[in-house]
Amino acid sequence: MAITKTKFINYTRCKRYVALDELHLQKLMADVDYDEYVAEEREEKLQELLGGMYENDEEGHENDLIDRENRYLEVMMPYYKEIEKLVGDYVSEHFPGKTVYSNDNFSQECFDFNDKGIKYLCYIDIYNEDKDRVNIIEVKATTTNKFMSLKSNNPKQDKYSIFLKKNNILYLKDEIEGYDITAEMPLKNYEKQRAKLFDRYGVGKYVYDLAVQRFIIEGEYKQSNNADKLANIHYYLGVLNHEYVFDGTYKDGKQVFNPDNNGNEIVTLIDLTKITEELQPYVLSDKEKLEQYIKQMDASSCPLGKGCEYKKQTQCKYFNQICGKIIPPKNSSLAYKRNGFGFKDEMGNNHKGLDLINEGYINMLDIPESWIKSENHRIQRDSLIANKQFIDKDKIKVMLSKIEYPIYHLDFETFPCPIPRFKGETPYIQSPFEFSLHIERKPGVCDKEKDNFVFLAKDHTDCRPQMIEAMLKYMDPDKGTLFAQNVAFEKGRIKELANIFPEYKKPLMKLYNRGFDLLWLLDTNSKMYKELGYSEDEAKRMNFYDKSMSGSFSIKKTLPVFTDLKYDNLEVRNGTMAIIEYASYPYMSKEEFKLKYQALIDYCQQDTWAMVAILDSLRKKLEIQKV
Repeated sequence: MAITKTKFINYTRCKRYVALDELHLQKLMADVDYDEYVAEEREEKLQELLGGMYENDEEGHENDLIDRENRYLEVMMPYYKEIEKLVGDYVSEHFPGKTVYSNDNFSQECFDFNDKGIKYLCYIDIYNEDKDRVNIIEVKATTTNKFMSLKSNNPKQDKYSIFLKKNNILYLKDEIEGYDITAEMPLKNYEKQRAKLFDRYGVGKYVYDLAVQRFIIEGEYKQSNNADKLANIHYYLGVLNHEYVFDGTYKDGKQVFNPDNNGNEIVTLIDLTKITEELQPYVLSDKEKLEQYIKQMDASSCPLGKGCEYKKQTQCKYFNQICGKIIPPKNSSLAYKRNGFGFKDEMGNNHKGLDLINEGYINMLDIPESWIKSENHRIQRDSLIANKQFIDKDKIKVMLSKIEYPIYHLDFETFPCPIPRFKGETPYIQSPFEFSLHIERKPGVCDKEKDNFVFLAKDHTDCRPQMIEAMLKYMDPDKGTLFAQNVAFEKGRIKELANIFPEYKKPLMKLYNRGFDLLWLLDTNSKMYKELGYSEDEAKRMNFYDKSMSGSFSIKKTLPVFTDLKYDNLEVRNGTMAIIEYASYPYMSKEEFKLKYQALIDYCQQDTWAMVAILDSLRKKLEIQKV
């Protein structure tokens, strides 16, 4: 019976997973060879890579920039392998002794031990051994930002991270001899941030992963009577440095990642030796649970919880099909807008998230009316009950009056590459390769074809200067409105281009400052509405709602409400497919490239035309006539 590190992590999500995954027991009863292990790890790597496909908007809300597809794994896996090689090369160069890591010339080191009829095993991404110490490095396709963002401060002071970088290694500050943490933050604040590293379903998932690996490594050493050597083993994560800026150096067509102008390396190590030791009791507790789960093989339902990782890129693969199937696709109790804090009952008890489902509050109307305190939640509820749209015509008209014509309906397609490709880029930057622009010169006056302009890269060379030139050719930085659904994304790309190409900074930042979001009309923008004289309650209230939106203002939810436009008839139907086709350029025949190139144009054009159509339909609801 064999349990790999990935199986250990998944099987301890809940008591049900192992039974669902291994109903016939064949895999559990078999040994696991390296090829099978690698295949099993591929999905985990995809989930890590997807972590770079999310971005916070200006209000701090996480926006999913792509929809996951299986083909995406094929596109992104080469980049993970490149990250592993970069970390391996770095360790080999900077650490003494022998370094073993996965490439064409080496095989990964494997550790395993047997206990109670179970074989626990793991392969090591990078193994470094010198005469007096062993270094274990687990490569993760994430960045240092997740760790450096664990910050706090003393009152009225800047926030400080709980990590400090020394010689390109991040250390927890409590592990640095003589470091005065209290000069930066109260110790209780530091401990609160440090405790997040113990949350295996938050940023701590990377730490937990390494802790499970440590558990298996220590198991082999103890079983082979080499426990005395454990004190000399150090544990690290190898990740990309989010501060690294590529200088544009190439050799034989490949990037050369020299230290940047600020001395940053492309990769950084995080020393987690002490904290993975602190996690061992938790891992051992999970091991005991795992043994019981395997013994019981109980596939019956169990409460939903953190282990489901609901709506995260690491969501349990059985959630949608089995465990979470009870949650209706529309207007569930989880569809109340921005309801992360849940509902308080009459006794002051809080009910939130998947606990609502566990408690039997499945549908939106299952929530007791007495729990509904938010006006937006009342709007959602009333809309569902009355089967009637809500619309605040006056608020929308006031915001519409702030739009200056022409309207530049803009949408970027981007490649979220883990490894910087072009000069000035950072890891996981959303590198634009296409834009569509529909220009609406007067209210409702815009032709789908004649007023549309598309720029699309024809290969993987750096096309950003040509893209900027095309944007500035069609958009006047001194007049008009930059318009988008979730305009923070488009503004973010424009600002990045402005910083990378200072010769274009002035006109690009003028465009940046003209940004306007379709969501400010449909949802709200509290700050802007308060500046326009609305009360705080009025400013927070949404402007439009239809029950079919099910609590979401995404373009996929709003488009069917306002128009009959669809994406189903397009060959490229979403952002992931666009990334896949762009990434596949080098492997296409001339005929296939011609077809896919046009498909990418059609998709991006549809995105901006959708905004034109929604805005025009909204005007009709407001009974505003075309000029």
